[in-house]
Amino acid sequence: MPRVRPVRRSAALAGQRAHLTVRWRTELEDHVIVARPSGDGALVAAAAVSGDVAILDAATGAPRHDHPGHAQGASCLDWRPGSRTLASGGHDGTVRIWDPQGCRELEAGASWVERVRWSPDGSLLAGSAGRRITIWRPDGIVLAEWPDHPSTVTDIGWSPDGSLLAATSYGGVTLWSPDAPDPVRLEWTGSSLALAWSPTGHHLATGDQDATVHFWMVTRRTDLQMSGYPTKIRELAWDSSGRHLATGGGSDVTTWDCAPPGPAGSRPSIVEGDDSLVSALSAQWRGAMIAAGSQAGRIFAFRAGASGERGRIELMEGVSSLSWFPDDAGLLAGTDAGGVFSIAVT
Repeated sequence: MPRVRPVRRSAALAGQRAHLTVRWRTELEDHVIVARPSGDGALVAAAAVSGDVAILDAATGAPRHDHPGHAQGASCLDWRPGSRTLASGGHDGTVRIWDPQGCRELEAGASWVERVRWSPDGSLLAGSAGRRITIWRPDGIVLAEWPDHPSTVTDIGWSPDGSLLAATSYGGVTLWSPDAPDPVRLEWTGSSLALAWSPTGHHLATGDQDATVHFWMVTRRTDLQMSGYPTKIRELAWDSSGRHLATGGGSDVTTWDCAPPGPAGSRPSIVEGDDSLVSALSAQWRGAMIAAGSQAGRIFAFRAGASGERGRIELMEGVSSLSWFPDDAGLLAGTDAGGVFSIAVT
C-alpha cells in the first residue's frame, strides 16, 4: 500500500485576499456540537451539548424556534434537502424529526446516536447508534436495520447519487445499499473516525485514528494511505470539483490533488494555521474555496490548490462546527463557548 507523506509548502497564496467579517453572533447556553444552515439558506439550526436545538433566522440570528431537544445532550443534526424538516440525534438514544407539524421521536437502537444523515433526495434518513444503522422514511417508518458492524459506527455518509450509504468503524468502511441485503466491505486493519465522499462518488476519504488518511477508489475497492500527520484526523473536505481533498490532523490544512492517477507520489499544498489544532473544515457548494476553523478560534479561507484567495478572522472562541451557506457567500460557525456566528466571505 503506497504511503504518501505531507510535504510543507509556503502558505503564501497569490491573488486577491478574501475578506471575512461577522454579520451576526448569537449565544447558546453551552458548547455548540453542530450548526448547519437549511437548504434554502433561510434558517439555521444549532445543537448544544446540553441538548437544546435552536432554530435561528439566517439573516439576523434572531430565534425562530427553540426545540427541547434531547434530555441527555444533543450529538448531531441534519436538514432534509429541499425542505425545512430537521433531524437530530442525542445521548438519549433517540432520533427526532422536526417539521412545522410537530416532532416524531424514533428509537435508534442504542443509548447514543452518533450521526443522522438525509439522503441527497431527502427520501431516506439514516441514523447510526452503537453498531447499528437504521434507515427511516421521512414519516418515521423503518425501512432497514443493519446491526452487524464489527465495532461502533463512527461516521456515515450517502454517496452523491444516494445509492450507497458508507459507514466507518474499526476494520474499514462498509457500503450499504437500501436495495441490497449484503454490504460491500472496504477492509483495512485500523479505526476510521470520519468519512467524506468526493462529489463524483468515485472516491471516498477516511480520517483515521492512527493519524493517516485513506483515499479509496470505490469501484476498484483499492486504496492509498497518506501518513505523517501529527494527530488523528476527523476533519475532511472535498472541493466542489472533486479534485482537491483538504484534511486536518494538525495545526495546518493539508490539501491533496486527487486528479488521476491519484495523490500517490504527489506533494500536497499546506496552508499554515495557528498553534492550535484544526477543528473544522468545510468546502463551498459550487466554488473553489475551503474554510478551516481552529481550536484557538481562528477561521481562515483559501482556494483549493496552489494559489488563490485567502483571508482570516479571529473569533476568540474555539471553533467546533463550520459550514458554508448554500449561496457560498458566507460561513456559519459554532464554538465551544456557545457562540453561533454568521460570517460574510467577500
